[in-house]
Amino acid sequence: MKKYTLEVCVDSVESAIEAAKGGAHRLELCSNLVIGGTTPDQALFEKVREAADIRIHVLIRPRYGDFLYTENEFGIIARNVELYRHLGADGVVVGCLLPDGSLDTERLKVLRELAGPMHMTLHRAFDMCRDPYEALEQGKALGIQTILTSGQRGNCMEGRELIAGLVKECGREMEIMAGGGVDAEVIRQMIPATGAASYHMSGKVVVDSPMAYRRAEVSMGLPGLGEYEIFRTSREKVRAARRILEQI
Repeated sequence: MKKYTLEVCVDSVESAIEAAKGGAHRLELCSNLVIGGTTPDQALFEKVREAADIRIHVLIRPRYGDFLYTENEFGIIARNVELYRHLGADGVVVGCLLPDGSLDTERLKVLRELAGPMHMTLHRAFDMCRDPYEALEQGKALGIQTILTSGQRGNCMEGRELIAGLVKECGREMEIMAGGGVDAEVIRQMIPATGAASYHMSGKVVVDSPMAYRRAEVSMGLPGLGEYEIFRTSREKVRAARRILEQI
């Protein structure tokens, strides 16, 4: 019987608790999920560890945007990998590219060594790389255990053909984890279409802030997104996705 994995991306203690109660196998912990996620701070990691008895993989991404990093930015990435190894994270989620769109294998090799026994996931920098099959082989050689991908498309359903090809090529050496638009129905369709056994979702819903007093003339939020809209993981969405995996 194939072993399936459901990973839920969260950026708050509240979301982590809901994901765990919904049946997630592990968490990807980040901050600022609304902009694709950045590195969480130590206090958030520690509070999530206290609140949820579940594996935690930590996203290491110093800023929003592309994955071509300066020396200073890479220094921050490296220090955070070391920090979360010492704090007892179960894994780290990383990625670096070169200007030509290929993986920065030299920097990833450094991060693999710094991570020690921690699980390592190559995040969706993979979806921005020039040659996915070359990157897959490079990832194997580096000892990366998981690649998170939408199949180099806007969501994993659109990228399912590439995901199916990657699943065939990776064999038992690596986990291909489908992400981007994942919910219970997507998983139901993706399993027969791709053979992928691992899925990454946020399961988010928008929760209205309990703030009673609101000054309409001033906005601190992103354009098009008010500061009174809070993204949280839905236990029900996670539970529905887990139920599909249990039925396979």
